[in-house]
Amino acid sequence: MSAIDEGIVREYFEQNGFLVRQPRKYRLQARRKTGEEEVDLVVFNPAWQRNSRKPGFFLFANELPFVRQAVVAVKGWHSGVFSPAMLKSSPEIFGFLEAKVLKDATRFFPETSAEDSAGTLTKILVLPSLPTAEPFRSQSVELLKERGVDAIISFRAMLLDLLDKVEVNQNYTKSDTLQVMRILKNYDLLKDAQLDLLTERTAVRRPKPAGP
Repeated sequence: MSAIDEGIVREYFEQNGFLVRQPRKYRLQARRKTGEEEVDLVVFNPAWQRNSRKPGFFLFANELPFVRQAVVAVKGWHSGVFSPAMLKSSPEIFGFLEAKVLKDATRFFPETSAEDSAGTLTKILVLPSLPTAEPFRSQSVELLKERGVDAIISFRAMLLDLLDKVEVNQNYTKSDTLQVMRILKNYDLLKDAQLDLLTERTAVRRPKPAGP
């Protein structure tokens, strides 16, 4: 995972009110990850309301208020789609779901009872995309759920949400990620997510020309 991928995920959660911590600051090169190194980020929502419902599996911004605390694994494999075949042949995707990993992760959160902590710890996988065609999309979702993934976030959803929040007249000197997005937006190299959505809707509703 590159620092850029992690930076996008960090900004996404921070912009939505979460406290974010990175358990490790070094990069692995010559060995496999140990259990405690499988988690890329841990996040905590100080605005979470007790008795809230569980968040949906597809974790868009409107579902984030229902997440209390979570472990996050970031898989920035941007050239690939998380198809059923990939999920079955890549067990390293699920390393962060091991019981020992999750037990170790609880030390990063405010003290709660073991039962309470287990019930509110969300396991989030950040990925590029799922298949768009059925039945492959549904099969991928089922495989992820069977392995213990509680929710997924796509890079596209995060980037659209961040892009929507970035203002051209703000100087984001404390965030390289937001500053780059602001510069690209300023020079009309990126469109607002709402403008992009409006364009798509207009194209869909445009009436067909009358026949001869």
